[in-house]
Amino acid sequence: QVQLVESGGGLVQPGGSLRLSCQASRNMLVTDVLGWYRQVPEKEREWVATSRSGNEETYADSVKGRFTISRDTAKNTFYLQMNSLKPEDTAVYYCSFRPTFTTTIYWGRGTQVTVSS
Repeated sequence: QVQLVESGGGLVQPGGSLRLSCQASRNMLVTDVLGWYRQVPEKEREWVATSRSGNEETYADSVKGRFTISRDTAKNTFYLQMNSLKPEDTAVYYCSFRPTFTTTIYWGRGTQVTVSS
């Protein structure tokens, strides 16, 4: 069992930045698959970004060039740096963690990000 705790959400103006953090309750391996998703009311959860094997990163087209996923294995924490935020980025953001060579995915409880002037 892995617990994930997100932090860093909040209210930001359009064009601003936020950094979300997700801390895992166990040691993080370079080969663990880490991800971020987001969800708005009455819509399905949407994939945002994934980090594999430490340096293989993929992004949804809607955030490519603005968001960056990264990890700090020494702190068992991974991040989502969000720049040039837009009102359409408003959502609850969830982190996900899939341990190496498993199919089990663990989820955080979510953190609200609101982009508004």
